[in-house]
Amino acid sequence: MATANNPISHHTSHTIGNGASSSNNGSHGDSQNSNVNGHNQSHVLEAPRTSSAVDDLDLIIKGAYYVPSLCSSGESVLCDTSNSYTGTIASDTTPMCSSINLSTFNIIDSTLREGEQFATAYFNTAQKLEIAKALNDFGVDYIELTLPAASEQSRAACEAICKLGLKAKILCHIRCNMDDAKIAVQTGVDRINMRIGTSSRLMAHSHGKDMAFMAAKADEVIKYVKSHNVEIRFSGEDSFHSDFGEILKLYSLVDRLGADRVGIADTGGGATPMEVSEKVETLRRTVSCDIETHFHDDTGCAVANAFLALEAGATHIDTTVLGIGERNGITSLGGLMACLIPTDRTLILNKYKLEKLRFLEHLNAGIVGVEVPFNNSVMPLQQFD
Repeated sequence: MATANNPISHHTSHTIGNGASSSNNGSHGDSQNSNVNGHNQSHVLEAPRTSSAVDDLDLIIKGAYYVPSLCSSGESVLCDTSNSYTGTIASDTTPMCSSINLSTFNIIDSTLREGEQFATAYFNTAQKLEIAKALNDFGVDYIELTLPAASEQSRAACEAICKLGLKAKILCHIRCNMDDAKIAVQTGVDRINMRIGTSSRLMAHSHGKDMAFMAAKADEVIKYVKSHNVEIRFSGEDSFHSDFGEILKLYSLVDRLGADRVGIADTGGGATPMEVSEKVETLRRTVSCDIETHFHDDTGCAVANAFLALEAGATHIDTTVLGIGERNGITSLGGLMACLIPTDRTLILNKYKLEKLRFLEHLNAGIVGVEVPFNNSVMPLQQFD
């Protein structure tokens, strides 16, 4: 519920009050010793997940933390991470495979969360139900809903969509605090996407908290959500403008605490494909859990960034129908499909019903009062035969 110290606004992707996504197909707890995208997880996380976070938090406060070595020996070392990530990867690392493993790829469609921040978008409950059904018919893996604590309408819509019995997993956004987590769990969602601002700008001017505070709150919320058999993602808002060394420390910790997925977000929309490739590859070597990415399209790079993120080891991509969202929007569902078809045409056409994309795009365009763009991604129907 909104209070003077914990306000709610329509723009729920912004960090507010104490504010801060996830599937590992149920295998996260046993993944430490498995080989994920070519790196041996036995060297990544040495402390048991059941251990207290107190010692981990102490290391964060002191500026040191166990992170996987990026050298060829593969040994974990206690690193002094007081210096920021430089954006480069050690020259003696083993290059990752450039091909995309689409068998681990999932779409998290955020039309009903990020899309609500589009200038002309406001979805009533009936429209949300219609869009959710259409997204499910298309075959998206996840449908992301707005913060249930934002309003009674948001909470009611979330509960109604959860009761539809859709094949797509239903998840909702929350801030990094227990009040949001409790309300979200009560709605019946399958997954929860937790986030908090991690850039220096948001730490200074939004929630006013440091990394140690974030780690402690994340620990509390993760334990609560997991105790209710709900999967959870932890994401740093504006993480592409954050100190990436600090992001690696924090994400390594929340991975050990049991987060099913960590998220990296280009909230400001200025990330370049090369930067995305380097940072996601480095993150992939640091955590064993799934990785979600969220790209805004301010410079027209959102689809390219999503594609490069998948090549670098990301497992989940946030999209919206027609790319609607805050400012210039985010990765377009249709644009990403058009980009992925040449990569593995058979898999994409078997997994997603692309013949339903046109209806989905016109449905959303009509609801938000825009035309389908003249330069919308081209996927002729004969491709689906």
